[in-house]
Amino acid sequence: MQLSLLIAVGLMLAWVGERIVEAPNARYALTGVGALLIVASTVLRILRFTREEEGPLARVQRNLAFFGSLSLMALMLYALQSDIYTKLTGASLVSGYPLLAGALSVLWPAVLVISLLTTLLMELSFASMVKAPTLEDGRITEAMLSGLGIAFAFIFAFSVQYVATERDVKGDFSYFRVAKAGDATQKLVASFDEPLEVYLFFPPASDAAEAVAGYFKDLEGATKMLKVTRLDHALEPVKAKELGVSGNGTVLLKKGGRKESIFIGTEVEKARTQLRGLDAEVQKRMLQVAKSRRTVYLTAGHGERSQDPTNGMDQRATIEILYKTLQDQNFEVRTLTTAEGLGNEIPKDAAAVFILGPSRSFSVPEAASIEAYAKRGGRLFIALDPESALPFDELMTPLGLSFKPQAIAQEKGTANVRPPPGLGDRINIGTRTFSSHPVVTYLGRSNVWVLMLGAGGLEELPKHPADLTIDFAVRSLPESWNDASGNFEFDPSLGETKKSWGVVAAVERRAPSAKNEDAMRALVLGDSDAVADVVLQQLPGNQYLVVDGFKWLLGDEQLSGVTNTEVDVPLSRTRQQDTATFYATTFLAPLAVIGFGFLARRRVKKPVTRENKS
Repeated sequence: MQLSLLIAVGLMLAWVGERIVEAPNARYALTGVGALLIVASTVLRILRFTREEEGPLARVQRNLAFFGSLSLMALMLYALQSDIYTKLTGASLVSGYPLLAGALSVLWPAVLVISLLTTLLMELSFASMVKAPTLEDGRITEAMLSGLGIAFAFIFAFSVQYVATERDVKGDFSYFRVAKAGDATQKLVASFDEPLEVYLFFPPASDAAEAVAGYFKDLEGATKMLKVTRLDHALEPVKAKELGVSGNGTVLLKKGGRKESIFIGTEVEKARTQLRGLDAEVQKRMLQVAKSRRTVYLTAGHGERSQDPTNGMDQRATIEILYKTLQDQNFEVRTLTTAEGLGNEIPKDAAAVFILGPSRSFSVPEAASIEAYAKRGGRLFIALDPESALPFDELMTPLGLSFKPQAIAQEKGTANVRPPPGLGDRINIGTRTFSSHPVVTYLGRSNVWVLMLGAGGLEELPKHPADLTIDFAVRSLPESWNDASGNFEFDPSLGETKKSWGVVAAVERRAPSAKNEDAMRALVLGDSDAVADVVLQQLPGNQYLVVDGFKWLLGDEQLSGVTNTEVDVPLSRTRQQDTATFYATTFLAPLAVIGFGFLARRRVKKPVTRENKS
């Protein structure tokens, strides 16, 4: 007990020196004396159990020496991440090794709690047997285990409290709820130059009206550019006719002379689907009433991806979701081929030109018209594929980029992406390596990732026009390489290089280089699969990349953000997953229960009776 008290006194002196005393000399003196007392106690403990013959007392002394020495370890860990280490070495651990410093700041109090609680309970148990004829080391061992359990419980509780405090997130787990207004919708309303009028046509007793009113109440509280009015069609027939509303259950949005309506219904049970996707639908209608309809062109004639699932010439995944997303953002989508002016001049009304997964090169006149369009302030969205085996220099060189038509491979997964199950899956790369560019602002703040199904690497050319600014918004993991051989194995002798490859590049001409040129923006992806239906319908990270990429491309990056939805996402499983589930539930689970029962039965001992004893 005396040696444990010595450790307690040493810790108390160290605490006073580090937390109370401000004078440097007194501080170091108190801390030093405390450390020496702990060292002395630990050494005496070790000497004491080494002198004992093997037996219960030696085992108890050994355990006390071990847990007593943990206090010394905790003090050393504290010193490593404190200013004492800085004064001794001249370098701060935080500046050189921030992760290690953070780990030590959490580790030393945990080690100290384990040491103190366990030693205290062991000493109390030991003290209760001072006058006993024999030492029951089993009781002391149980006290040691109890101390460990209490210490681990304390550490777990404080860890949970810390995480809960740092990540204070509220969640609604009710079966049904209305989608709340997302950041993108709130920013859109706040950007209006005149108020947006919203009319809710519902009868007084409508439960659906309460759900819709709650959505717009939250949105109205976030911005001053929204005016919400609730009306009953039966009581306001003149106003309803003026607005063009034919009945209750309708939400009408009006800005200036433009109007858009959304039919919800008057009963919640029948309007669940509409209410769960209310935010997306409201944002779509707001864009239609607030912004003039613009035209974007999708090039064709070079083996580009199609939104038509019946296209027998192209077996790749379609881009129907991308096509519909453009329409939802109030764009008119048209096809642009050589016959429609691609080889001469890009139409003047083109808000943006999309080049999605071409498999053939562009002709000299076509490339020249695209370059001329970019120089006059055009916006380009280009997604290429290494499967084409083409570098597409005619498109990349004017943007200051080069495209390497070799699939990028990686062996490891990310924090959210499991390691590739087979060699061929190594080119399906997931990444959360984002820059600070507006295209990936929301991605950088969220815990989602972007998936590329065979992406080629993008690199900045050594020489390009000085007015071009290139930002690689998304990169692969540093361990990835360009698979030049196509065997999914790293082979540096073939020119394969491991590095963080650029897979999404944002190019901008900030300062016009001539009077007839305007600011240009281009978003280039090294994989068109990243915007295909098979990926967009499942991965929110790719969805955010597409939507926020559109907004930055067209100068609306201030409206980037998430659109909330409560629509259920269908679960999808592979054939292998179905097979594994079947065998696990049919055979593995019953066998596990039988095996557990068999083992439990064998552990049951036969009861001792007087007849057995005799």
